[in-house]
Amino acid sequence: MRTATLGPAERAEALARMAEHELDILVVGGGVVGAGTALDAATRGLSTGLVEGRDWASGTSSRSSKLIHGGLRYLEMLDFALVREALKERGLLLERLAPHLVKPVPFLYPLRRKGFERWYAGAGVALYDAMSISSGHGRGLRVHRHLSRGRALRVAPALKKESLVGALQYYDAQVDDARFVATLVRTAAAYGADVANRARVIGFLREGERVVGARVRDVEAGGEYEIRARQVVNATGVWTDDTQGLIAERGQFKVRASKGIHLVVPKDRIHSTTGLILRTEKSVLFVIPWGRHWIVGTTDTDWDLDKAHPAASSADIDYLLERVNSVLAVPLTRDDVEGVYAGLRPLLAGESDATSKLSREHTVAHPVPGLVVVAGGKYTTYRVMAKDAVDEAVHGLDQRVAACVTEDVRLVGAEGYRAMWNARNRLAARTGLHVVRVEHLLNRYGSLAEEVFRLVEEQPSLGEPLACADDYLRAEIVYAASHESARHLDDVLTRRTRISIETFDRGTRSARECAELMAPVLGWDEGQIEKEVEHYEKRVEAERESQRQPDDQTADAARLGAPDIVPLS
Repeated sequence: MRTATLGPAERAEALARMAEHELDILVVGGGVVGAGTALDAATRGLSTGLVEGRDWASGTSSRSSKLIHGGLRYLEMLDFALVREALKERGLLLERLAPHLVKPVPFLYPLRRKGFERWYAGAGVALYDAMSISSGHGRGLRVHRHLSRGRALRVAPALKKESLVGALQYYDAQVDDARFVATLVRTAAAYGADVANRARVIGFLREGERVVGARVRDVEAGGEYEIRARQVVNATGVWTDDTQGLIAERGQFKVRASKGIHLVVPKDRIHSTTGLILRTEKSVLFVIPWGRHWIVGTTDTDWDLDKAHPAASSADIDYLLERVNSVLAVPLTRDDVEGVYAGLRPLLAGESDATSKLSREHTVAHPVPGLVVVAGGKYTTYRVMAKDAVDEAVHGLDQRVAACVTEDVRLVGAEGYRAMWNARNRLAARTGLHVVRVEHLLNRYGSLAEEVFRLVEEQPSLGEPLACADDYLRAEIVYAASHESARHLDDVLTRRTRISIETFDRGTRSARECAELMAPVLGWDEGQIEKEVEHYEKRVEAERESQRQPDDQTADAARLGAPDIVPLS
């Protein structure tokens, strides 16, 4: 395997290599499905390229509920196949593929009425557990349990006594979605894929009817490349129709975008040892443990405005606060909200007008020779979507290709993680870091934490926490630029870390310190540092302004007030 380091030099080399030789597979789109597709193709021995117009996971794949789950509500819809598939994938990720990134998380489901509701909900959760265990990959999670009202309130004292008569507690899993995608990309690169973010497809290469590659613009350096490939995979999520439009092909299906927003509040605002799942009139509402915070979400509304920066309106925020406060003894207020983020789900359009009723299953199509499209689905089942996309692409290759092996391909950082976790006290003594810091790094990088330790050993000041975001070490900012493809300040504050949603200042007080740490790695001068900080501050102000607006249209207009790309000096 090649190195999994993705710094500025590796990006430039990857673009050059992709332009020099015809690839077997070129994947367009650097979200979880695109990254998974690149890994699947590379591990079958195919020459593979992956390009993303912005940053890895900058769209849907960094703005989810951060859950790896089967989807209890799909069980209620009798979509047993989707739930079974997702539960198998959940187990694989927890046990084998990414135990350093995917962790169990408990949820409490309050029961509102005695009798039938406990039987009905209990039967559903029991089936959920049974399907998980029968998949062969679900034995690492505890099974559900029934709780009286008194026991439920001891587990979650934040709940109003009158809001429940009892409860069920069950387990699912969670992940930092953007970090997971960045790790997928690094794993694909380690197995030989050439990968480049900030590399935008501006057109497809055609020979007659056939697609034979793509024209790609280097958004950073300004050059253009013709990258030829025997098969191109369009894995652009909510941008699927736009990408298809580059070849004047709408394809065999349409993707609709559903907006979901989430609030982040400090851990001390909700007194509970477990997450919560609440039924609403439209969907379900989660209160999810997230380090020293809670994530509250989500909404489910149609969105046909700017896809790059979906905006949360004041009405969206009020909706979530109203629903969660219906069960909290001490209600949340606007002043409790540290962060807000909005994402778009790519749903396959059908007959229903309501996005909550559209399919979360995925579809793969071959609309024209040389081009495969994969769309729909859910984060948890990305690996299955990737397998299906590569299987379809292989039909267009005039050669025998090995079957998918990604059930057994651990992501970088997984190998050796458990042994390092067991030795975390010795690691703390060796590095001089507190054991809690070592645990934090192991759960973000797995065994690759050794590379972060090395930075601290070489430059001890990097072992200090950021002044205004002390959950993160200064070394992590340097590492994001040198090893994880971070090209701009926004990439680090929003996706390589979660400072943008985990601090009340939304990361503005950390912006300059982080930019100065990135500058030597990326060759920034003082002028570029100023541009990066100014751009980030404008982005935050535009988001805050959008969240003061009454509806989607005015919120979208406010969010578009900030520029998207920081021009390099």
